[in-house]
Amino acid sequence: MRACNICLSTFLFTALLFTGSLAATTAFAHSPICNCYNDEEDDSKVVCEGGFSDGGSAEGVGVKVLNDRDRVLISGAMDADSSFTFTKPDDDFHIIYDAGPSHQVIIYMDDIE
Repeated sequence: MRACNICLSTFLFTALLFTGSLAATTAFAHSPICNCYNDEEDDSKVVCEGGFSDGGSAEGVGVKVLNDRDRVLISGAMDADSSFTFTKPDDDFHIIYDAGPSHQVIIYMDDIE
């Protein structure tokens, strides 16, 4: 009977390790990606392009432009091309690409090229 308990414990431990490694792999396979830059044709606008590390589309992903007091200045969503364009606010701002809990990217205006 003791040998069966050891076998069962070993099996459960192995199953737990395998399940944990699958969960970790899945968690890293779908990370949000967003890049914002000054529009080449109109310097008064910013273009943000988003997606996911697994190649998934960002269509419909929420985007907010906030001032330094976190007041929402502009709110919208990525279009069918996974992009969002907006006119630069007069105030200092940052952008939140919000694909859900633990899937947010914050871009500060100083990081926009």
